[in-house]
Amino acid sequence: MITKTISKLLVVLIILSANFTLNAQEDSKDYVMLESIMLTPDYTKLKVLGENMRAHNAKYHNTEGPYNADVFNITTGPNSGKIVWMMGPLKYTHLDSRPASGGHDEDWRDNVMPYIKKINTSEYWTMNGKLSNMAMMDGDSSKFPIIFVRYGEIDEDHGYALDSFFEMVGNTVKAMEGVNPWGLYYNQFRQGNLGRHLASVSFYKNWADFDNDVSFKDTFDKTIGKDKWQKFLDMSDGIFSNSWDEIWSYNAFMSGK
Repeated sequence: MITKTISKLLVVLIILSANFTLNAQEDSKDYVMLESIMLTPDYTKLKVLGENMRAHNAKYHNTEGPYNADVFNITTGPNSGKIVWMMGPLKYTHLDSRPASGGHDEDWRDNVMPYIKKINTSEYWTMNGKLSNMAMMDGDSSKFPIIFVRYGEIDEDHGYALDSFFEMVGNTVKAMEGVNPWGLYYNQFRQGNLGRHLASVSFYKNWADFDNDVSFKDTFDKTIGKDKWQKFLDMSDGIFSNSWDEIWSYNAFMSGK
């Protein structure tokens, strides 16, 4: 009897999860998604890998639209030394017509993969267009080649506060002076114990920008309210069971640009 009850509950949870996903897509027909593959290169073959990946991207992915690809070097954090190959922005529909024939798959297999030690993750990330501050980005990664990525693992008991928390973040970033591109991205598929549930992403023109005082707290006080700051910090502590930062550097050469 208990086993049957548990089975019924699992079916209900699966149905609810499926309905939530479908409704979310129906409410955001213009969603932005990126395909991201993190790779560990063979460090003894970096020159050949760079040349071959450049040739592959220049031939098959050097185009505007869903199949455009960029490459980034991870320079800080637990994944330092790895690279990220990213394609998009796209939608699920585009994946049915992604480059595959005409020598694409063979070129990737024969000229890129032999110089890769490991495929670490292959993920799809959708952007929260309402909260993100990406209007000033035009798809040219070379304009903001330094990327600050903060990953978050959501605590299952405090996930209900996630939207409220990032509404405060998004409204503050949009109110800050200057050019402050910032995006909030959700991982579309479960990652097990990797904990890569979401990522907030900031874009910089150079490393010197990190020396500038972005005055997030001052803008927060003016936009959200001084009395909300401690609540904001407490929400962050409760929502995330783990978080970590990475700095990515745009690799124009390997991107084939």
